[in-house]
Amino acid sequence: MIKSMTAFAKVSHSLDTLTVEMTVRAYNSRFLDFSIYLPETCQAFEEEIKKIMGQFHTRGRIEIRVNLEDQSLDQDLFEVDIIKARAYYKALKTVRETLSLSGDIALETVLGAKQVIVAAKPEVNLELIRSALCDTARAAAQALDRMRKSEGENLYQDLTRRISDIEQRMQGVEEQARTIPEVYKARLKERLAVLTAEDGDFFDPVRLAQETALIADKSDVSEELVRVYSHIKMFREVMDENESQGRKLNFLIQEFNREFNTIGSKAGNAALSHAVVDLKSELEKIREQVQNIE
Repeated sequence: MIKSMTAFAKVSHSLDTLTVEMTVRAYNSRFLDFSIYLPETCQAFEEEIKKIMGQFHTRGRIEIRVNLEDQSLDQDLFEVDIIKARAYYKALKTVRETLSLSGDIALETVLGAKQVIVAAKPEVNLELIRSALCDTARAAAQALDRMRKSEGENLYQDLTRRISDIEQRMQGVEEQARTIPEVYKARLKERLAVLTAEDGDFFDPVRLAQETALIADKSDVSEELVRVYSHIKMFREVMDENESQGRKLNFLIQEFNREFNTIGSKAGNAALSHAVVDLKSELEKIREQVQNIE
């Protein structure tokens, strides 16, 4: 099954007081690499997220963004710095006694001192965060995998149509290829006719036959045609494989291109040259699509 390397998924998962939202985007890449953006409390689990993603994806650049909400942090939790409160109260008493002031020191005065009452730092439950984060990563990886398969099905249909088109075009190339020896033979006769007309000599039919045979051998593209059909067959087989196909298909495209270039270099007429150009144009469209396959 073909899987696309470009896809998008967004997953939200809640566990106890935690809610984790994970956004995943996948792009083309020769290898599997990650760009992960995590809150500070989640950074210790980056490698675990990569490992989970790697269970479902083998190629592509995967960008992951995580947002973590902890409902327990929404509570107004404060604590009193007793040491500072006592020191401040003692300082106020010293001022009162030194200046012979009357009256009690009010509680509000002590509590109004800076940093006497501060926001409490809640304990971070790392195990809870890890569990919620890993569950979300697994769900996101599966969602991304489904999206990649869906996009891959579209790629499969398009590539199937295009490789069939190349197969049909090859029939015309075969017909044109059969005329190559005769074309070169006719050209050779024309050149010899010009030369013998100038010198007044006649050319040797046996030598003409020998030269024609040599040219026919050099211009023969039957081997290239056989290899092209073999590549078409293998291209379809690779598309139906369950493992990653992108690298194999890309290699086959290079082989296609090599055969088309050879056929084009041996082309004896404009029709065959134009047919090869059309084949290479269609092959380039296939190459662009293959770049998206995992």
